[in-house]
Amino acid sequence: MATEAAVAGVAGRSARVPEARSTMSALPKHIAILSFEGPDRYASIGGLGTRVTALARALGAAGHDVQLFFVGDPAQKPSEPHGPGVTLRRWCGWISAHHPRNAYDGEEEKIADINSSLPGWLVEHIVAPAAAAGERVLIMAEEWQMAQAAILIDHLLRMRDLRRNVTMLWNANNTYGFDKIDWRALSSAAAITAVSKYMKFELAKVGVPALVIPNGIDADLLQGADPGLVDEFKTAFGGKPTLCKVGRFDPDKNWLQAVDALAELRNSGVPARMIVRGGKESYGDVVFGRARERGLMVERMQYEGSDGHRLAAALQHVDAPVVHVRAFLDEATLFALYAACDAVLANSGKEPFGLVGLEVMAAGGIAVTGSTGEEYADPFVNAVVCDTSDGRELAAYLRGLLGDPDLQDDLRHEGRETAERYTWKHAIASLERKVAYVDSVHGTS
Repeated sequence: MATEAAVAGVAGRSARVPEARSTMSALPKHIAILSFEGPDRYASIGGLGTRVTALARALGAAGHDVQLFFVGDPAQKPSEPHGPGVTLRRWCGWISAHHPRNAYDGEEEKIADINSSLPGWLVEHIVAPAAAAGERVLIMAEEWQMAQAAILIDHLLRMRDLRRNVTMLWNANNTYGFDKIDWRALSSAAAITAVSKYMKFELAKVGVPALVIPNGIDADLLQGADPGLVDEFKTAFGGKPTLCKVGRFDPDKNWLQAVDALAELRNSGVPARMIVRGGKESYGDVVFGRARERGLMVERMQYEGSDGHRLAAALQHVDAPVVHVRAFLDEATLFALYAACDAVLANSGKEPFGLVGLEVMAAGGIAVTGSTGEEYADPFVNAVVCDTSDGRELAAYLRGLLGDPDLQDDLRHEGRETAERYTWKHAIASLERKVAYVDSVHGTS
């Protein structure tokens, strides 16, 4: 999933409070979210961590009692508050202590522990007390790792005659692990949802109908990037066309297309360069190998701290076509970089939703996306959209963009207006209506 920032070593979301609504929504007061990822750096590996953390905080700000279960940092407390209405429930800590890399380290062992311990705890400590008080619970399970847990929760609820007190959703953010899911059992246990029409069609391939409930972004991202830091980056760029690409080193992210496009631009006389922040994946060697094959020098840049001002100062002394930033980037730095660059290459070949593109729009930047799950992207209206993985396609679009200041202004303006329509307020409104539909169809059975 939207954001690859955490994978690439970018700071996770700060502890902001999302926009609150004046009254509680039509959703149940009690909400449990089940996810492998979460807000801890240990558990913030990809877009899923961003999604569930922001969703939990938005629901908490709207007046709900939200319990976020995830495979958290074993050095942190098993349970603690995380802003208004949200309680973090770090699971598998005793296993994570022996697997320090991240939440997916020791994945199979952790899934087994979740399946054996979480369903019973959730039913006993959340559902049963709510039912005794005449209240309902919404359970939202995320991704394949939580599929069996959802099935087991449904079984326990029926055994205890509590199923009528619960609405249960299982959400697909990606196709990973689809081959490991008992789809018949899962479809019986929970209503299936997806983050985009693209993912809905992927589910249809395995014979599973799904409801689409899109992701959102925090409303305060619409304040844009720090204008002073943006100006510092623009000064550092020295008037040269500058591109940016942040994400995992993964073939699905079309890194080779980005490298080839940069080479095509420079071969046509455009002195462009690209700032890169990737992860630790071995595919990075393939990416930089391609750059060298295309005659692009790569300079690996390490600087002290994660401060954006230091990065801007350091960039003034780098002139290579490909600048590999290896330092940690905080959110303010990332958003200022998005706004300052001529284009941000979120050009994935396979993207379930594409949060990065929306974040670029909110920051005031120009997003270049692929054409799978990024349904918010309207080609040459609010974004540049690539239909292929051909570097020549991307280069052609970038060449036209760089030569058309009016188009640049239009894309930035329209992108911001698009981002305003994809805040969590809008996503939760969609969630309310889909939950109402699920309850009307399945009743209290």
